[in-house]
Amino acid sequence: MDEPFEDGDGSLVVTIGEDAPGRLDKALAAAVPEEAALSRSRLMRMIAEGAVFREGVAVTDPKAKVAGGEVYILRLDPAVEVATLPEDIPLSVVWEDADLIVIDKPAGMVVHPAPGSPSGTLVNALLHHCGDTLSGIGGERRPGIVHRIDKDTSGLLVVAKSDRAHHGLARQFEDHSVNRHYLAVVHGVPSGTDPRLRGLKGISFEAAGILRIATHLARHKTDRQRQAVVWESGRHAVTRARVVEAFADQAALVDCWLETGRTHQIRVHLAYAGHGLVGDQTYGGKKRLGAALGQGAVVGNSFPRQALHAATLGFDHPVTGERLEFTSPLPADMAGLIAALRTG
Repeated sequence: MDEPFEDGDGSLVVTIGEDAPGRLDKALAAAVPEEAALSRSRLMRMIAEGAVFREGVAVTDPKAKVAGGEVYILRLDPAVEVATLPEDIPLSVVWEDADLIVIDKPAGMVVHPAPGSPSGTLVNALLHHCGDTLSGIGGERRPGIVHRIDKDTSGLLVVAKSDRAHHGLARQFEDHSVNRHYLAVVHGVPSGTDPRLRGLKGISFEAAGILRIATHLARHKTDRQRQAVVWESGRHAVTRARVVEAFADQAALVDCWLETGRTHQIRVHLAYAGHGLVGDQTYGGKKRLGAALGQGAVVGNSFPRQALHAATLGFDHPVTGERLEFTSPLPADMAGLIAALRTG
C-alpha cells in the first residue's frame, strides 16, 4: 500500500490498502498514519461533516463501500477556538515541550470548568499559558486532559498539547503503565496485624506490609457527589499503600500508588479501610486526632483540605518514547502538618 501523506493545503491524502476493511470508516481508521493522530470518533465526525472526499466528491456515509487502491482526501480544518476563556493564572510548570506539559497543581484549583467552577481552572490557565502552541485536540484548540486530581489535592498531572500526545498518554493510562504515587496523612496506622483490617472484603497484605485494596467503585446511591465501594457493579479499582511514618499510633504518613485511576479512589479506599484522610470533609467521617499528639492534633483537626499530594508521576513520552519521571515536594501546608505531628 502507498504511504499516506499530507499535501500542502492542510489535507491528508490516504490510499486504501488492498486488504482494508470494506467500509469507509473502518478502512480510513486502518489507513490513516498513526502520526496523524486521528481517532476513530474524529474520523466519523469528519465523514459526517463532509470533510472526506473521493474524486472531488464528499463521502458522508461511514458505511460506504471502499475498494483497495482508492484515494481519499481528508480536509484537516484548523483547530477551532473553544468557548472556555484563557485566564492569566500563574502555573508551576515542571516540564513542557511541543506535545505535553506537566504541572504541579496547587490545592484549591479545579482542573476542568464545570457547573459551579466556570473559571479559574487549570484549563483556563493552560489556554493562556500555552496559547498558539496548542495544536488541537480532536479538532479543538484546547489542552487534552487525560487524568485529573481533585480540587483540594495538590501535585503533579500531565496534559497533552497535541492529538498525538493525547492518544499516546491516554493509552498509557488505560493500560495502567503510568507510575503515580501519592502521599497522604491518614487517621490511624494501617497494619497487617490488625484483625479488623484483615477481615474486610477486598483487603489483603503483600510483601513488606503493603496494603492492597481491591473493590469496585461507583457513585453513591444517595449522594451523587460521592463515590462508594460496591461489589456487583461499578468499575474495578486497586490501590496499594505503605506506611512511611507513624505518629503516636493515631495517624500515619502513607505512600499510595494506583493500579487504576477512579474518581476519589484513594480517598474512598482508605476511608473504607478505616483510615480516612486527615482533613477529608467528604470521606473522613467524624474522626478526630487525640490529645496524645498535642499541637499535632490541633493542626490536624483543623486541616482545611484532604491531606493528599500527587508526589510522583512517571510515563513514556508519547512521541519520543523517552521515560519521564517527576517528583513534587510536599506543599507547605502538608509539610507543616507532618512537622506538627512529629513534634506533638
